[in-house]
Amino acid sequence: MMHDRIEPEKLRVRRSLWERSRTPLLMVVLPLLILVGGITMWLLGSNEVSTENAYVRQDKVSISADVAGRVIAVNVTESQKVNAGDVLIRIDPEPFQIALAQADAALASARLQVRELRDSSGGKTADVHGKREAVAFAEIDLKRQQGLLDTGFTTRARYQQAEHQLAQARSELASAEADAAKAQSALASNGKSASSIESHPLVAAAHATRDRAALDLRRTTIYAPVTGRASQTEKVQIGQMVFAGVPTMSLMVGDHMWVEANFKETDLERMRPGQKATIKLDSYPGNPLDGHVVSIGAGTGSEFSVLPAQNATGNWVKVVQRVPVRIAIDSKPPQPLLAGLSAKVTVDLRSGR
Repeated sequence: MMHDRIEPEKLRVRRSLWERSRTPLLMVVLPLLILVGGITMWLLGSNEVSTENAYVRQDKVSISADVAGRVIAVNVTESQKVNAGDVLIRIDPEPFQIALAQADAALASARLQVRELRDSSGGKTADVHGKREAVAFAEIDLKRQQGLLDTGFTTRARYQQAEHQLAQARSELASAEADAAKAQSALASNGKSASSIESHPLVAAAHATRDRAALDLRRTTIYAPVTGRASQTEKVQIGQMVFAGVPTMSLMVGDHMWVEANFKETDLERMRPGQKATIKLDSYPGNPLDGHVVSIGAGTGSEFSVLPAQNATGNWVKVVQRVPVRIAIDSKPPQPLLAGLSAKVTVDLRSGR
């Protein structure tokens, strides 16, 4: 019985001791645990940087027409795989066929004009020869009249007439030589002989116009420049007008994909190419992918925007800038990736050294 009374006493002493020491212990231990946890998280966090401003990217080619015209055929559908050289779009070729026919006619006209210039140049040359013979005859006649005048068998008036005829013949020769030189200059080109019709500037210009018309006609058929998968094909419809340089659809090139992670500028101090990265896609959160830093952008996103921010004002507010960092995907994703998927990227700053 005595033993039974002692046990409750011991229990009460133990309980009172725990109750007295519990509060001080908790006041000491809990802050220590919080401090240790905070230091641990800080140490771990200082070796990693992460961002949720990240997206899957893929090489793509914008398909645009080189000539303006009306679409008569679209040979691909959305997500269809195409090979380089496949026909994507056909534009109505009739206006370009007419332009090519006009260019052919202009080329033929230029060749005819050059032939006429060549014939005219030949006539001018023959005229020069005739004028030279006339000058030679006038010189002989003047000498004869000079001899006759010295012997008294002619009059001074006849002698002066011979002088006038020689001067006139020389003047006509000079005029004929000038006309011949002008015709020769109009005919010759690029230092080549006058008989070369195709090298004449008139024919060369007409040839260039014809070649341009033929090129425009060929460009009415738009081919795939690379192998890929067609996208945004609904942007171009049969009967629609397309214009040169305006994108009509896109080709997603191959299977090469990467992640573009936009990190804060304050996260880049220790970041280097080659460091390991973890990629968590929002579409597959349970399957993180391995990757590594490929490159750090040469400028912030705002620097390459269409309208860069102008900070030279009195109400300037400092904003932390984002820098695009390319992350290569090293592991195989569980499902085919799509360009534009959102992701969270964490870079291990201790790796890649």
